[in-house]
Amino acid sequence: MTRRIIIVLCLTVAVCSAQRKPPAQINLSHFPAEAIEDVIIPVPSEIFGILDKLGEPNWRSELPDSKVKTPARRAQVALLLGTVVADGFIAVQAQDAERVKEIGQRVLTLADAINVRKAVLARSKSITEKADKKDWAGVRKEFDGALRDVRGAMEELGDRDLSQLVSLGGWLRGTQVLTSVVGKNYTVDGAELLNQPELVEYFIKKLDALESPRLKNDVLVVKLRKTLRELKPFLAFGPDEVPSRETVAKVNKISKETVQSITGK
Repeated sequence: MTRRIIIVLCLTVAVCSAQRKPPAQINLSHFPAEAIEDVIIPVPSEIFGILDKLGEPNWRSELPDSKVKTPARRAQVALLLGTVVADGFIAVQAQDAERVKEIGQRVLTLADAINVRKAVLARSKSITEKADKKDWAGVRKEFDGALRDVRGAMEELGDRDLSQLVSLGGWLRGTQVLTSVVGKNYTVDGAELLNQPELVEYFIKKLDALESPRLKNDVLVVKLRKTLRELKPFLAFGPDEVPSRETVAKVNKISKETVQSITGK
């Protein structure tokens, strides 16, 4: 039976919340063997809570300006879905009920485009209801559940490769926001959150191992494979090293341009 790997940033953040300083890196070896799954949760809402502790981010400024059209290619739809779910977490941090509801509907539209609408229909309705009540904890829970349900539905349909792309899209958008927030209010604690060598290596291996030739050779996936290798040196450093402002800015530039290629902007 294939051992499945979970990269769960929320577990790292939960530990970090009880400490004064964020972890120096996100290390897969810290997770017990029984917690290993073939699922990635790269942009849990808790990571934004850590950033709140490092300052007072203007979350509204991190939200995208406008909607984007639903792409025709399944690979791009899956990647875009991941970025949109990440936007949902940001909208919750901003406590912007209208944007939360808008993003909830967008998740439903994108899920429909890859045949998993039923998996998130109830979640989408619940997101709207909880946003109207300003139940932000409840909204975060629904976005977490929507991401999990989408991946589960994809795997049931034999689309595990697409599931990986959803996770990658979310992680890239989260990395863009992380570096944006840290770049605007640079701190050593914030910069240290960029130390994610196992995480980026995991995504590289997953893209290299995509089973579908059509997805593997998709122009955007090919570009992402190159981008991840470009990012890797900036996301791995020693215990006594801290990314400089310039490194944070570089990662932000790369991740921002990559997200723009996913959204088609």
